[in-house]
Amino acid sequence: MQYDQFREFRIGKSNQPEKGDDSSVSPPTTPQEQLEDSIEKINKYLNKELLREIKNCSLSFFEKTVVDLFVKMGYGGSRKEAGEVLGKPGDEGIDGIIKEDKLGMDTIYIQAKRWEGVVGRPEIQKFVGALHGQRAKKGIFITTASFTKDTLEYVKNIDPKVILIDSENLAHLMIEFNVGVSVAQTLEIKWIDSDYFHEE
Repeated sequence: MQYDQFREFRIGKSNQPEKGDDSSVSPPTTPQEQLEDSIEKINKYLNKELLREIKNCSLSFFEKTVVDLFVKMGYGGSRKEAGEVLGKPGDEGIDGIIKEDKLGMDTIYIQAKRWEGVVGRPEIQKFVGALHGQRAKKGIFITTASFTKDTLEYVKNIDPKVILIDSENLAHLMIEFNVGVSVAQTLEIKWIDSDYFHEE
């Protein structure tokens, strides 16, 4: 479904609860609430489409996307200087590295996995072991899958510091920092200028 078709379909039915929705939740009533509800639905649709595109692309393109995202987030300076893809036989669980700042004062080690399902604690433990082997202090494990609750608890109290980015957070970050997405339409919303009508 193309964006315009989706927009007409979803916004046109923004007041109608979807199948499976909690009937106790009141539908949006004001124009602003209806707009916010429609934007939320568009973003949910966009999240799914982004993940579908990522899963259909090559592994090398996925790794490039990860680096592009970190550059947009302010790591490393330029795309060329940001980091290095290491994913190859014998990499000991490290797919790439990225500089934490433009001067390269610290390095973050990356594991990027384009998986389905869930990532369990053993995979993160392997990554932590690889970080220890590099004497690394920081690591990011980014995946198109999700993490088990046990895995999320495990990384809270370990050294080195490990950040987990699952499919949902990956999509949110790509949207926030405009990686793989572009602005389809800009809405200018006007409201009463109370200062204009203020009589002295």
